[in-house]
Amino acid sequence: MTAPPDASRDDLVTVLATSSDAEASVVRALLESHGVPAIITSDKLGALVPLRGDDQPTVRVRVAEVHVADARQIIEASRDAGDEDGARDDAGLDQALDYRFRDRGLLEHALTHRSRVHEDPSGGVADNESLEFLGDAVLGFVVADLLFREFPEHDEGGKSKMKASLVSTATLAERGAALGLGDFLLLGKGEARSGGRAKQALLADAYEAVIAAIYLDGGIDAARAFIEQQLAGMIDEFRRGRRPEGLSVDYKSALQEWAQAHGRSLPAYTVVGETGPDHEKVFVVAVRAGDTEAARAEGRSKKEAEQRAAALALEALRLAGG
Repeated sequence: MTAPPDASRDDLVTVLATSSDAEASVVRALLESHGVPAIITSDKLGALVPLRGDDQPTVRVRVAEVHVADARQIIEASRDAGDEDGARDDAGLDQALDYRFRDRGLLEHALTHRSRVHEDPSGGVADNESLEFLGDAVLGFVVADLLFREFPEHDEGGKSKMKASLVSTATLAERGAALGLGDFLLLGKGEARSGGRAKQALLADAYEAVIAAIYLDGGIDAARAFIEQQLAGMIDEFRRGRRPEGLSVDYKSALQEWAQAHGRSLPAYTVVGETGPDHEKVFVVAVRAGDTEAARAEGRSKKEAEQRAAALALEALRLAGG
């Protein structure tokens, strides 16, 4: 393998300038796979220095002058071939989110599914799972705080039931679809061809990751404003004493209420199996009601599998006359 050029050389030429670390890493890997050595340089001063306004760090892919023509031809050919995953430029997402990112790399990170990472030869692309984890926590806190302030007359059980419905996978997927997140997801080619842009689990996960990205970019006030704006219509329906149209049924909460009403042990969920590659994992979850297994179901995420198992268990227990 040809060694990369020395960054101090005077004959290096920039063949790509971008604000995206991921794009730069992919282009460098593309060039090196064609035998063109390249390096990446950046204007970034470090993660502890906040970006302000429209200032964005520039990441450059640079090659020796002798390789410039080949590098540009390779990059152009790749662009002409089109992005097979079909993702739209995330710049169009700002209006739907009603939020302008200072660090657009955070938004790109939030939209990157693990299937895209598995197809990236550079190793420089990270998926959105860590942001999903953070976004889930931020969303849960903001919704709990909102319900605490808006519905002081409701007991803990009532507020918990509303919260479970508002943060369920189905509700988040519906919110993500309404924003058009599916069009902007960065997917692997296989996931894109299999209809990944419309999959409930992917949309819900990306929605939580976007919340985390907004929180990291603008702080808790920005995240709170986004979440409250997104849920305003549903909260208003709750105020009117009605169930919001399109709000998903939270089968886990329904099963728990059934167990409490019938003097049963609270449902317990266990992952009993996993199939498929890491980027297309299918989880099998069993739910137990007391000492017996009530049902098991599959899902593209643990949350989805748990909801499906709870729905099956609830139906079976009701049919049994429990």
